Amino acid sequence: MTTTTPAVRTTYRDAMRAAIRDAMQRDPRVFVMGEDIGAYGGCYAVTKGLLDEFGPDRIRDTPLSESGFVGAGIGAALADMRPIVEIMTVNFSMLALDQILNNAATLSYMSGGQLHVPLVIRMTTGAGRQLGAQHSHSLEGWYAHIPGITVLAPATVADAYGMLGPALDDPDPVLIFEHGTLYNVEGELPVARDPVDIAHAAIRRPGNDVTLITYGGTLPKVLAAAEELAAAGVDAEVLDLRVLRPLDADAIITSVARTRRAVVVDEGWRSGSISAEISARIMEAAFYELDAPVGRVCSAEVPMPYAKQLEDAALPQVAGIVAAVQEVLRTGG
Repeated sequence: MTTTTPAVRTTYRDAMRAAIRDAMQRDPRVFVMGEDIGAYGGCYAVTKGLLDEFGPDRIRDTPLSESGFVGAGIGAALADMRPIVEIMTVNFSMLALDQILNNAATLSYMSGGQLHVPLVIRMTTGAGRQLGAQHSHSLEGWYAHIPGITVLAPATVADAYGMLGPALDDPDPVLIFEHGTLYNVEGELPVARDPVDIAHAAIRRPGNDVTLITYGGTLPKVLAAAEELAAAGVDAEVLDLRVLRPLDADAIITSVARTRRAVVVDEGWRSGSISAEISARIMEAAFYELDAPVGRVCSAEVPMPYAKQLEDAALPQVAGIVAAVQEVLRTGG
């Protein structure tokens, strides 16, 4: 007899809010801080209603100073609190890069393990919402370059909920990148609401002909491309990275060694991207398993346009993913 795990249908946004609420109810050390997260409910409404539940001591509106409130979050974490710091969009995190790179990521190492920074930073990433060149970045690959932090990219409702608990339990900093196009997406959230694994990639669609590797906001496009390919007789496996640092290299290599072809789909710019790192690791560890060079689908290397048709043209889309897979199949014979 086949059994299924009971689940409820909800949105990515509501799952994230539920995760924050449950964490705050479970641990009095957890609090949230950031710009407009209180009375306004957050720029993307993730914290809507939490001020009424937990009050201003635990839902703390901050001044418009990312360096200041990220630094305050680091200090609170050092004092055994469990802060969740919300940065409105990833481009604003550049204003706190000194705090993240030179303090949060290094204090454990520089203190010989005497100090830990159990800090969670949430931020919205990605394009596709006509927010122009200053608010449409996908910079999570930059942060995946930094030792001393964990970088998460939940792409499903279950991960949006389940990754926060383990992130708060981590003694070192965890950055969670939430793609802005996912907030309204609906999915299944298990009633049990167990934490999820924040160390490994997940196969979202098994297949045998090619491995499609992606994460975050491009996962729905890749799954749609896999369905289109299936209609043409191509059985594509979809691997959701979920964790960008540390990369689950074993999952990547295991899948590619079996399918013998790979296409990496990454909304970041191609040069110096996470897709380049993944491609290099495949070439280092599975070169002789490949039947074709690794393909990549990335954003156009331009500041993200505002006009809808130009923004769509600059971003990875289903048609481009299908075309990349077809090229890999042709190249490999």
